[in-house]
Amino acid sequence: MARGDKSKYTDKQERKADHIAEGYEKRGVSEKEAERRAWATVNKDDGGGRKEGGSGRGKRTGNPAAHKGGKSGAAASANRPAAERSASAKKAAGTRASHEHRSSH
Repeated sequence: MARGDKSKYTDKQERKADHIAEGYEKRGVSEKEAERRAWATVNKDDGGGRKEGGSGRGKRTGNPAAHKGGKSGAAASANRPAAERSASAKKAAGTRASHEHRSSH
């Protein structure tokens, strides 16, 4: 099978890839790159095409890519010292207060 051949993917996998690509495009990623990332995500989730003749058809997937978001960000803030987090929170509160003050006029 040639590289890039999508004949072994189910309709559901194709819809999933389209939906993912759409999300990337909304965030300003080029159409070609969005498409590439979308299929990479489907492959990560499902282990490739799920139609007959390939390996792994019908196996349930845990959709790992869908559960990945936010983990690295949370870890980064958790590793910061408490004083740094506190200073950051105070700064954010100050910014919110000043924005609130500005928008109420």
